[in-house]
Amino acid sequence: MELLKSLIVSQGDVKNSALLKVDSFLNHQIDPVLMYEIGQELKRRFAGEKITKVLTIEASGIAIGIMAAYAFNVPLVFAKKKKPSTMNDSYNVTVHSFTKDTDYNITVSKEFLNERDRVLIVDDFLAMGNAVIGLKEIVETAGAEVVGVGIVIEKGFQKGGDMLREQGIKLESLAIIDSLEGNKITFRD
Repeated sequence: MELLKSLIVSQGDVKNSALLKVDSFLNHQIDPVLMYEIGQELKRRFAGEKITKVLTIEASGIAIGIMAAYAFNVPLVFAKKKKPSTMNDSYNVTVHSFTKDTDYNITVSKEFLNERDRVLIVDDFLAMGNAVIGLKEIVETAGAEVVGVGIVIEKGFQKGGDMLREQGIKLESLAIIDSLEGNKITFRD
């Protein structure tokens, strides 16, 4: 996705060989044109999958998720990192965030996922794959089906993408970065 790659190059900030900051357009300040295009690209890549729900995790996945859900004309459900007192029956799983070096007990209300759902999981980054695996576990516990995973930026030099592909998951990453060594962004072709 050329618009995404151009924004990564022009506005991305390589912090070290494993960390890319994209706060100016993806996960703090959000570029609405980019979000719209991401939704359309995910719709193109998962056309024909009969998706009934888009699922993500708060907070960075919500903008991506809403645009994907809009493109598919289905609801967006997002896993909360803290169970609200108003939520009764829920699916829960613990995921580790390497970026924040903390564990989250993510939760989704049982009223929003069921065995008839065909779910597209989306997120902003894929590194080790923990968030996606946690969301996949929630979907499967609900008796629903994961039809695919849509990622905006995959860190191809970390193991998450390979692990998900080895599990037979249809994974579509809109930009795959193979290296951030020497403060240089190298994309996979």
